Amino acid sequence: MSRDSDYILELLKEYGMVTDEQVSKGFEEVAESKGRLDIIDALKVLGFVEEEQLLSMLASQYGMEVVDLSSYVFQDEVINALSPDVVLQYQVVPVMKHDNVITVAISDPSDVETIDSLRYLLGCDIDAVAAPAEQIQAVINDNYANVKDSVEHYIDEMTEEEEAASSMLSGALGDSDTYTDDDTPIVKLVSLLIVDAYKLRASDIHLEPLEKRYRVRYRIDGALMEQEAPPKYLQANLTSRLKIMARLDITEKRVPQDGRIQLKMGDVDIDLRVSTIPTTHGESIVMRILDKASIQLDIPKLGFLADDLKLINQIIAFPDGIFLVTGPTGSGKTTSLYAFLNTINLPSRKLITVEDPIEYQLSGINQVQVAREINMTFTTALRAMLRQAPNIIMVGEIRDLETAEIAINAALTGHLVFSTLHTNDAPGAITRLIDMGVKNFLVASGVRAIMAQRLLRRNCSECVEETPPTPAQSRLLGINDEYLANHKFYKGKGCPICNGTGYKGRIGIYEVFILTPDIGELIFANEPSAVIRDRARANGMRSLRDDALRKAESGISSIEEVIRLTLMDSE
Repeated sequence: MSRDSDYILELLKEYGMVTDEQVSKGFEEVAESKGRLDIIDALKVLGFVEEEQLLSMLASQYGMEVVDLSSYVFQDEVINALSPDVVLQYQVVPVMKHDNVITVAISDPSDVETIDSLRYLLGCDIDAVAAPAEQIQAVINDNYANVKDSVEHYIDEMTEEEEAASSMLSGALGDSDTYTDDDTPIVKLVSLLIVDAYKLRASDIHLEPLEKRYRVRYRIDGALMEQEAPPKYLQANLTSRLKIMARLDITEKRVPQDGRIQLKMGDVDIDLRVSTIPTTHGESIVMRILDKASIQLDIPKLGFLADDLKLINQIIAFPDGIFLVTGPTGSGKTTSLYAFLNTINLPSRKLITVEDPIEYQLSGINQVQVAREINMTFTTALRAMLRQAPNIIMVGEIRDLETAEIAINAALTGHLVFSTLHTNDAPGAITRLIDMGVKNFLVASGVRAIMAQRLLRRNCSECVEETPPTPAQSRLLGINDEYLANHKFYKGKGCPICNGTGYKGRIGIYEVFILTPDIGELIFANEPSAVIRDRARANGMRSLRDDALRKAESGISSIEEVIRLTLMDSE
């Protein structure tokens, strides 16, 4: 619940309830609290303003009646006028219901935002009366105990480490939202979800409203795993809390929204990219966790085998041309690009990137954030970047013809350009650019190399054991008995270290495609992607499946993972 502290302070002065000296001491208390208290809270803490006096003054100012809830007898019809999630979210209680009007008790008469939100949410008229916060909380405890207990159940399950981290997150994220107490159970519950996901090395948190339950899933090492979830009636509370944290509009539930949460867990900086979308049973929320400390900026640690590593080092040493990295969302493209840029980031070179969002700040590199609301698009930024005389450019993603043409022209005029595309394999990027409208000769002349990648789950080192492929798996991969006689395969059987999955961590698999003159001729001739791929294979390009099999043979991953990631890989 929000309030206009400056306006309330002016009223306190006008009514003669505080002196200038007391206000000065109040601001000193605000500073010492490091933003945890606002000026009104500080004046109450110092004993300069009594809660009852403040409530009466505000009620009078806003034309509200002050009521004593301790003498109220609440009927079931009145209690049921508001659902538990609304009561907990807005910290109000119903005191009367008549026709299409609900009278609610509120502890802050100046909080007109809550009254407006309730009108919108409930679709009826709302009258408000004022009551002390402790009386409202007592009514909630007496009549909505099942809600409070359900939240406390999850908080009670916290370990000491989780409790400490949750408190830290609550403090870091509670300053600017509508919750006035960082220890609010819903705040702690949201913090617990984030802490738990981080502890399990999750890359995404999925909060999905289903018809009769609220599902929570973490994506761990690329696979979704369902977690213990809060009850369905806490759905609205969790959604509102997360939208507030991500600076989204909590009253807008009809359209998708995107936001960002930045937080610090100990010494670790974490970004959460938040996406909401309306579904049949409520808003589905996905939070992508970007752990800046885990971004790998050393190329050899990305998982390249020796021959591919040699090719990559040759490509990033090119003086000009475009190097494209392709793959689906979450396949590690940005991490690879950051590692490449970090390697060639020398004092003698000027590097500029345009990204959406900037996931990691690289020292010595000029990074530009896309901001569409002010027309700072990839195209706009790229044009401006070329006037900065850079040696190397990175465009977060080529999404349209205009951006593609500017990037290729930059490559043809002496710049080395890195970017990404969403295609299934490396040769497919050629077709994608041509489909966008880029001329064949520009593609053939400007693009130097393309790399497709995926992330393969690693076998858990604690429980890995030799596991020969089944006949069905051998048929799917096209491997014969002679091949099996000369190669061994392994798989984790599952243990507490890997949460019973058999996998812990991920490693990249790569398909590195260098455009040779004969490939250029095929592009000029407008040959299909399959023909270009066959020629690239004949020239020695290893497919994603080839690289995955090599890593399975060495015990890094399993046959199941090879099949899961490369089932559609054409040979």
